[in-house]
Amino acid sequence: MRLIAYREDGRASLGIRLGEEVVPLGAVTPGLPADPVAAIAALHLPAAAPDLARRAAACGTRRPLAGLQLLPPVPRPGKIVCIGLNYALHAKEGNNPIPDYPAVFMRGATSLVGPDAAIVRPKASQKLDWEAELVIVIGRRARHLSEADALSCVAGYSCMNEGSVRDYQRKSTQWTIGKNFDSSGSFGPEIVTPDEIPQGPNKLRISLRVNGETMQDSNTDDMIFSVPKIIATLSEAMTLEPGDVIATGTPSGVGYPRTPPRFMTPGDVVEVEIEGIGILRNTIVDEA
Repeated sequence: MRLIAYREDGRASLGIRLGEEVVPLGAVTPGLPADPVAAIAALHLPAAAPDLARRAAACGTRRPLAGLQLLPPVPRPGKIVCIGLNYALHAKEGNNPIPDYPAVFMRGATSLVGPDAAIVRPKASQKLDWEAELVIVIGRRARHLSEADALSCVAGYSCMNEGSVRDYQRKSTQWTIGKNFDSSGSFGPEIVTPDEIPQGPNKLRISLRVNGETMQDSNTDDMIFSVPKIIATLSEAMTLEPGDVIATGTPSGVGYPRTPPRFMTPGDVVEVEIEGIGILRNTIVDEA
């Protein structure tokens, strides 16, 4: 099942995508909360996904996908947790040691836009770098998970361009400021439930293109810390809640280690593609 978020009548709504059509979740599950985070909690994903997909296929209430104003699939997550330096070749390209514990930092919701929206290069810097990332969306409240049962809390997966303002990222010992410029990254286009990815999250091709030129081309099996390991580790410290988002790190091929360095510039069309999940496409603009 594939869930999208879109703006309708001034508010965010969730729908099930069936090809080029969308079935509003409210038409499939009457009484479902309108708020996307509350709706994800009420859906009991991933267990309910097959039944919801069948009901959506039989539902006559549909609208064209074209023309909808798409939002990040979780427009206002309770938490956006990010993992840094999580691909072996990416750590190597930046001359970083392989970590023995995940590098964890947070992003705010205002730092991310949805599919087809503009990623903004800030006035303060011209060093806005790309980062293709697999995203985990949490479907149920969980704490103290083992790696063996970690995937049971996953509602689905999505894509992120975890844009990084590199000079600001290095202005202090913490990466936070360089990761939180308004609209400097993107998230989408949809949440794909685990049943659509039978090979699992750590056997997926992940790539990024700038104006059609491939910059990153890897596989999630190059992760240092697997998806189950990430979830289990985070759950030692924090309660994972429905709608929480975890960005799992980027593979090699980012812009700053290149000779010369290369960054996203206004007019660029940047596409993140993850096998089985889809393509997240955005255009770069300068801050007004």
